[in-house]
This record gives sequence, C-alpha cells and structure tokens, in this order.
Amino acid sequence: MRILIVTAGSRGDVAPFTGLGRRLLEAGHEVAVAAHASFGALVEGCGLEHRLVPGDPQGLIRDWARAGSREEVRALTRAYADGLADGVAQAVAGGADLLLTPFGPAPLSRAAGEAFGIPVIGTYLVPAFATGRFPLPDADGTGDLGPEGNLAAGRDVLRRAEAVFAGAVSRLRGRLGLPDGAPSAPPDVRPVFHGFSPLVVPRPDDWPSRVEVTGYWWPARPDGWQPPAELVDFLQAGPPPVFVGFGSMAPGQGERLSELVAAAVRRAGVRAVVQAGWAEVSGRGDDVLAVGDVPHDWLFPRTAAVVHHAGAGTTGAALRAGVPAVPVPVMADQPFWATRLYELGAAPRPLPFRDLTAEALGDAITACLSEPAHHRRASELAHGIAAEDGAASLLAHIGS
Repeated sequence: MRILIVTAGSRGDVAPFTGLGRRLLEAGHEVAVAAHASFGALVEGCGLEHRLVPGDPQGLIRDWARAGSREEVRALTRAYADGLADGVAQAVAGGADLLLTPFGPAPLSRAAGEAFGIPVIGTYLVPAFATGRFPLPDADGTGDLGPEGNLAAGRDVLRRAEAVFAGAVSRLRGRLGLPDGAPSAPPDVRPVFHGFSPLVVPRPDDWPSRVEVTGYWWPARPDGWQPPAELVDFLQAGPPPVFVGFGSMAPGQGERLSELVAAAVRRAGVRAVVQAGWAEVSGRGDDVLAVGDVPHDWLFPRTAAVVHHAGAGTTGAALRAGVPAVPVPVMADQPFWATRLYELGAAPRPLPFRDLTAEALGDAITACLSEPAHHRRASELAHGIAAEDGAASLLAHIGS
C-alpha cells in the first residue's frame, strides 16, 4: 500500500512520523512524508520519500512576533494556509492509497482525500476531541473547569482550529472541483489514533468511538548518525549535565536566552548541554556546551534533567528517558503538557516562558534536582512507557 503522511509545522510536527513511517515501511508499505523543505533531509535520512509542501514555519513564528496588529497576523496565517493547501493537493496528486494526517492539516488532508478518492486516517499528536475530563490544549483559561466548562472550552478550541483553515479549505475545494459546503473539520476524520501514552493522558471515556490513544511514535534516527565527538567528550568530563532547549520557540531571541541560560546554570551550579534550536541559543561558559540537533533518545538518558518548552514530542522523550523536567511552556499545546508533567509528579511547577529570568530558571533547576520524587516518578513512567507499542494498533488497522 502507498501511504502518504501529510504534516506541517515545526520539527516536533514531523519527527514522530519518521518513526511511524519506518514501522510502516518495515511492514511492507511504501511511505512518503509531505513536509516543508527544511525537513527534507530528516525525512530522507530516515529512508522515507519526501514530498514538498510550501511554507516556512520558522519564518511564520518570527513574523507573528513582529506583527503590529491582529489583522497582520491573520493575513500571515492566511497566506501560510493557502500555500499549505496547494502543497497538500500536489502531494496527494503524486499518488497514494491512504492518507495519514495530524490534527493541524487534517481539514486540508480530508478535502484532498475526498477529491482524489483516498481514505484518511487521523494520526494526532495532541488530544483533539472535546471532553469533560480536561480542557483541550490551547484552551482559554487555566486548570480544570469542571465537566461542562471543560467540554465547552474544548469545543471552542476546535472551532478556532477549524477557522484557521476554513478559507483555505473552501478555496481548495473549489480548485479541486468539490461541491460547496462546510469545511472538512478535524473531528470529522475517523478513525483517529493519538500518538501519546495513555499513562500521560488516559483516553477520556466520553470520546467518540474509533478514537484511540495508542502510545508514542518515537522519531527514527537518521541512518548512520553518530554523536559529535565534542559532545561525547563533554559528557564524559563530569557529572550528567542538564539539557536546556526551547525547540522551535523564540526565533530571534538567541542572544538574550544565551546569557540567561548561562547565568541560570551558574546559579544552579550544574553543567549544561544547550540545544541551539530556532532561537539559536549558544553556549556561554566552561560548563556549557551548545549543540545542534541530537536525537533525544540518545542524549536525554545521559542527562540529570531536561529543561524544555514542553512540546508534545520533547515531553514524551524526557519521560521515555526517565529523567525529570523543568517545563518552560511558550504557546499552543505547551502549557497543557507542562501541566501534565507537574500533575504526574515528574516536574516542578511550570515556569512560563513569559516569566523566564536567570534567577527563576536557576531556582527551578535546583528545585527539580533536589526533589528525589521527581526522578522517581519519571523513572516509573519510563518503565510503563517502555512496555507500550504506539504503532501497533494503527498497523493492525491498516492491515485488517
């Protein structure tokens, strides 16, 4: 079977599908991943076909930060969505028997699937069905709102997500010769497999049928990858360091964050491996080493704790490694995952990025490392997660 995975966004929106794609490849399927140009080397390095979709998510985040008005933000988002819609249609036109789509581009994938007569399966990385158990990621407000409040907040999240692509979907349907009608909203995609652990977010009992929580889809390592010698030497030169990385967040803030992280590390009295990320954070000091992209499954088990932006993939990788976290959420689904880490006991209270200072970060690192319960709980969760096979139910469904 020819399977096309359609995704868009940051590295965290692409990397899990390299692992899932590898599993599908090993099961005898042909697998292609439609993603932005910046991820072509990652996809092809994992032995998968790359199909191009337009867009520069790093530039989009940077432009959002510089936008002077909501109207400008909407215009930027509309241009990105329209380009993505064209790219999805072209990628699907390249041939496929089945489409897999995460939550974000699901409306575009469904429209393209409808036009080309190809079934669509949801492969979501975040909870994406309203529930009374908790507010969905990116809900307004904080904390549990009660069953009715949680359900209402979740429905609001889904309405806002649909609105982001509504115009692009409508225009895409017209270009593909589809009848006018309501855009194909993400909740209409069934079945849906959620690629995170039920130990982290149990499946709500009020979710619709044919919506599962399967376990994580771990990113594949590019063929032939080896750790940089400088990193190996640094790890061997002293006690396990703390990892610090903000992923795709904070483009253009590298200078400020580099100084802040260096001061926080000194305050906490620890060594640190700092990942440059889209912010281009650099290493400052004898006990700090800056690195580029390094597979988390290799690096995190060699650290004492992980300071991160609480993206879905990085959250899972830290738990998989059995190390505690210091969550520094910035936007979107990140406050949700940061709160889950705290509620699970694997992290101290989240430190929102807007409140980030050298003093606050240094104290948070100290609090994380000085509380044995955080490490113990992270280790317990790692043991349970290791027993899960997140791809198994999807493979069984496809093969049935």
